[in-house]
Amino acid sequence: MGSYTDNQSQPGDVATETSRPKLKRPPMYKVIILNDDYTPMDFVVMILERFFAMNSEKATRIMLQVHTRGAGVCGIFSRDIAETKVAQVENYSRQHDHPLKCTMEVA
Repeated sequence: MGSYTDNQSQPGDVATETSRPKLKRPPMYKVIILNDDYTPMDFVVMILERFFAMNSEKATRIMLQVHTRGAGVCGIFSRDIAETKVAQVENYSRQHDHPLKCTMEVA
């Protein structure tokens, strides 16, 4: 009988190599602020600074995009975080009597 080395299988051995399942990354979501004719621009800037941790310059740039194009992307997040951000923005806006709308869509 010949000798077997560690990398050769012996008769009767069962293959035990396991394959790793390929996990797909969960989808990410864009949080989008929608323009309206009533919410003040400075309130939108404050929302972006407060809930999306933007500096004043970036918040102003996004606010102008919302104002001129009708919508602006605030960030891209996992589903749970995006849902939370949308709820935070809309709740805070309602508490301050503003009709600001925020939504999310798959990135």
